[in-house]
Amino acid sequence: MITELFSNPLSFLIWLVALLVALTIHEFSHAAMADRLGDPTARLAGRKTLNPFAHLDPIGTLMLLFFRVGWGKPVPIDDYNLQDSRRDTALISLAGPGSNLILAIFLAILMRLIGLIGLIGPMIILNVSLGIFNLLPIHPLDGAKILLGFLDDEQAYKLEVFYRQFGLILLIFLLFPFFGTSPIMAVIWPIINFIIRILVPGGTTII
Repeated sequence: MITELFSNPLSFLIWLVALLVALTIHEFSHAAMADRLGDPTARLAGRKTLNPFAHLDPIGTLMLLFFRVGWGKPVPIDDYNLQDSRRDTALISLAGPGSNLILAIFLAILMRLIGLIGLIGPMIILNVSLGIFNLLPIHPLDGAKILLGFLDDEQAYKLEVFYRQFGLILLIFLLFPFFGTSPIMAVIWPIINFIIRILVPGGTTII
């Protein structure tokens, strides 16, 4: 994506807008779900907003610019405001990638009705990419908290300790491009491409 800045500025602008839309709906959905479940922390911090600049994470945004997968600024959550901490945290975490995939489906329907594949296609691709990437069960991605919500107390405690000690290191290691591609990309790109082929006509040629 970043390579298009000079070679095709219009394409870069379209992808940049798509990136901001995907990040914004993702983080807004986290904040909205947290607020609905009784935790106003994100709302009071100004994160329950559709202003994209409130949700940008420097590293996550660079990942999206270079690799079209990444993350936004983490939404603050206070567990003490939730009735069932692990269950509600899992629901809050699921709201982000879930909203991306729902938006991608809606946009795919819209694209079939009005066309504009050059404008809507990138939004579908980035929403699918962001949603699938964040479902990986690796801390600090959403999938880790979703997984914890399905485990019993003892298993969740042991895994949470592991995540706190090694989760970020593991994620960085798995993102490292061994032999030209990272282990994570090798796993999720086929899934992302499969979904895009369903949603976007000729989708594999757009990535």
